[in-house]
Amino acid sequence: MTQPQFQKIVIFGVGLIGGSFALALRRADAVGEVVGFGRSAINLQQALNLGIVDRIGQDIVAEVGDADLVLLATPVGQMAELMARIAPYLGAHTLVTDGGSTKSDVVREAYAHLGSKVAQFVPAHPIAGAELSGAAAAGSELYLGKKVVLTPLPENSPDAVARVRQAWKLCGAVVSELTPQQHDEVFAAVSHLPHLLSFALVHDLSLRDNRELLLSFAASGFRDFTRIAASSPEMWRDICLANREALLKELQSYIAELNQMSAAIAAGDAAQLEQTFRTARELRAGWTEQ
Repeated sequence: MTQPQFQKIVIFGVGLIGGSFALALRRADAVGEVVGFGRSAINLQQALNLGIVDRIGQDIVAEVGDADLVLLATPVGQMAELMARIAPYLGAHTLVTDGGSTKSDVVREAYAHLGSKVAQFVPAHPIAGAELSGAAAAGSELYLGKKVVLTPLPENSPDAVARVRQAWKLCGAVVSELTPQQHDEVFAAVSHLPHLLSFALVHDLSLRDNRELLLSFAASGFRDFTRIAASSPEMWRDICLANREALLKELQSYIAELNQMSAAIAAGDAAQLEQTFRTARELRAGWTEQ
């Protein structure tokens, strides 16, 4: 019987991202044992009941020393503390990766808290989120055909990057690489800003006295635009603050765009509105065809 590529993995945060990682590696027969840590005993027990983890971790010191891979799948705001806790006990062969939606801040925390073990940390961002969370939301096929971005550190060995890349590929993902800064600039535009806008629209409606009337007439357009406002408030709070510089730049650009559209509406400039809509439609059509 062939040995799995990863004898033991330890996951901090056994929710959608961490739980799906475990299930996908199980589906590929690529992991022997999965140990889960987290803040919610109820969620961990559910992960155990669902077969996502083999054991609920009790002692970080005992678990990370002989692990092949550690996945930090918590909100980015919790990662600094976790790095500080695991750093002294990481085995020489133990690699660490993460599922954070921002990378520059996570990399800064890695240098600050992993110290001499920083070469064992290969940052990653799986582009496969959903508005659901918790162990019950996890699925073995979440990463199939989805992109995962690695942002390797200069200290990472080629073998370390290749091994983390292989882990995500075994999950069915398509893996690419960016620098941490490139990553954060890209995702501020195409992920973080859209989430912010969705939350803002729903929040605005929530403050109105006639919100029940408005929602009673909301249909598919509203549902599609606001789907991501059902995402984790804690996670998106951390993402917005962690990537604030790039996000503020994108937000100012979007405000300028809205001001131009507002001026066109006020002036009755049909040609400008149609041209804006046409350009947007063509770009989106080309993107969906890809």
